[in-house]
Amino acid sequence: MSYMTASSCLWGVWTNGNEIEYLYKNPETGEIKREYIFQIPKKGETIETIGHISKNKLKPVKNLKPIFKRILTTLYSNTNISRKEKLGSEMIRLIFCKIMDEKFNPNAIPEFRILPEENPEAVKKRIDGLFKEVREELSDDGVFDVSEKITLDAKSICYVVGELQSFSLLKSEKDVIGEAFETFAESKLVGDKGEFFTPREVVKTAIKIINPQPKETILDPACGSGGFLIYSLEHIWRIMDEDKRYKGASNLDSLKREVAEKYFYGIDKEIDLVKIAKAYMSIIGDGRSKIVQENTLHTFEDYQPKPKELFVKEDGKPKQFDCVITNLPFGTKIPVLKDDSKYYDLGHIWKMEDSKWIKTDKAKDTEPQVLFIERCLQFLKDGGKLGIILPETYFHSPSTKYVLDYMKKKNNFIAIVDLPHNTFRPYCNAKTCLIILQKGKPQQSKIIMAVAEQMGHDHRGKSIYRYDESTHKFTGELWDDMETIRKELDTPNSSKNNNVFMVNSNEIVNNLYVPRYYWKKKIENLQKEAEEQNIKFIQIKELIDKGIIKMFRGHGAPPSEFKGRGDVPYIRADDIVGWEMYKSENTMIPMEVYKKVKGKKFDLKAKDIVFVKEGSYRIGSVALVSPFDTEVLLNHHSIVFRVIKEDNEYGIDAYYLLYLFSHRLTQRQLYNKIMIDTTLPNIGDRWQELYLPVSKDKRTINEIKVKVKDFFEKKWASAKDFNDLKEKFGELTT
Repeated sequence: MSYMTASSCLWGVWTNGNEIEYLYKNPETGEIKREYIFQIPKKGETIETIGHISKNKLKPVKNLKPIFKRILTTLYSNTNISRKEKLGSEMIRLIFCKIMDEKFNPNAIPEFRILPEENPEAVKKRIDGLFKEVREELSDDGVFDVSEKITLDAKSICYVVGELQSFSLLKSEKDVIGEAFETFAESKLVGDKGEFFTPREVVKTAIKIINPQPKETILDPACGSGGFLIYSLEHIWRIMDEDKRYKGASNLDSLKREVAEKYFYGIDKEIDLVKIAKAYMSIIGDGRSKIVQENTLHTFEDYQPKPKELFVKEDGKPKQFDCVITNLPFGTKIPVLKDDSKYYDLGHIWKMEDSKWIKTDKAKDTEPQVLFIERCLQFLKDGGKLGIILPETYFHSPSTKYVLDYMKKKNNFIAIVDLPHNTFRPYCNAKTCLIILQKGKPQQSKIIMAVAEQMGHDHRGKSIYRYDESTHKFTGELWDDMETIRKELDTPNSSKNNNVFMVNSNEIVNNLYVPRYYWKKKIENLQKEAEEQNIKFIQIKELIDKGIIKMFRGHGAPPSEFKGRGDVPYIRADDIVGWEMYKSENTMIPMEVYKKVKGKKFDLKAKDIVFVKEGSYRIGSVALVSPFDTEVLLNHHSIVFRVIKEDNEYGIDAYYLLYLFSHRLTQRQLYNKIMIDTTLPNIGDRWQELYLPVSKDKRTINEIKVKVKDFFEKKWASAKDFNDLKEKFGELTT
């Protein structure tokens, strides 16, 4: 305000990064006003036109989350409502007021507006009138109670209206309700229940591949706020707009409404989400009558009357649908107990016998997402399509291969999309894949696969942008590979594609269905870089087969009670950093424990290379064993490489091999090889497939070997001096 007083500017914006406030200076009196307006004028707008723009000229907004977060922070600080979920209920009521306002009389000035210096009570009265319309529209189906009211104070309502009034929510990406609910929900409660809302880019990609058609029945058995249903409905409406059977029909609007009413179904066990989905579908196109509250995993005989009517046939078997599209509650930490899971095949223990998975009679406590897979298939017609998001572990892990085998049996894998690890962060750390399969059909010869490295936000939920390697600057383009994937899905066989490709189903290796493992384009691009640098790629497996190097597996872990009670270093994955092994006093173990755990396993030798093969973030890190570190215990997260034939055709010795493992071209291959098993990333035995970038110039190789050797000899000489110091003058712990 003091800066504005000393300048000729009329407008001021204050923010601390979360809250925001707008100020206006009267050009005649110089008075600076707070709480005067709730947005500064946009380009071409004047103070007189704020709030007077007609509904049809409102613009869509691409990303509402920052706005919702700002509203949350401001309301949380300035109202007497102290719980986020209660603020969320208020916010959702206001959002429906805006959607209802936008839906009718497009040429009119919005009721959902605030004018400069307008009395907040007048704004509240107008919004209360809008909510009365919303309530009357939806109260007959239990979405809102007839006595329900907006309880926010007038000033807070004005703030929310000011933040949203210049945008069109109907023209924006449609899961705005899901975004609002996710922003305002108590994050801990959301996490425990596994309620992670599917990003719109994933939803649109799933629907593009499934391509639901008019008069096909569509079910989301974990519908949440209705994102999959809303996008599917809009997809079908676009088809109807262009289809000659519907195009130009005088009753097209009523036909569209009929599609929404007759063919769209949803289930969710959270009543608040059911209400949101019903309200949203009603305002968008009316499919509310077939969205119900129920625990989808309950036995069909235990379904409540309304769900039983919609989803269970007279013989007690489930009704079946043309398309089932869903995001399972995979984030939940609460398993389904064996007394309930026993009704499912996948709720039992499975064993491998004669190269086949066999279900045993023993039930077990089971993760809900596993049972959801079976329930979704039960709800699906033969020939119907299932779109489902699953943790990556089900696409490769030996411990869950029986689940993969169950999905493959008599079904056709149409497409698998490798989703970024950040997809559900910061709410959930699960790495997931989207799979589209067709029930009861033989496996097609080629499977569509796609890889998205990023989807517009980082692990904290903040936007990320593409990086220009040539200028070393971030561009203004959001790094979202999903949009590229949807374009490339039109021509999945094209060699010009970067993210989408086809894989022969008979070329699937070891039942490994994670797409990035087959992403040849990434490796091909690295090979081109190598050629430009006079480098040839040599696979590690080739070096082992030719007897040039040998591999040993880590020794194992000591009992935890012995850590910090001895003199022998115990080396974990976290301790491999900067080409050396960090030795912590807190993990030192007694010699007898070292000998017992190591047993007859290999002895380390100087110049062995330790390679991290699994862990949270150090996979691919390497260290060279010094002459002083041959008596250490390596945990099973590491493996050891030893050059056993230094006189080889590639000129590889321990020093050069260490350099090759650390090379950028080697490290960039790790993305394709590392898989996520539950939450622990690992490279398994896929390290054998890594290509090492060996120079074609022998002089370059020799120069690198000499420099790396010189570095370590100096380092080891210093280490010897340090050990001499300890022995002569006493023990040092750091």
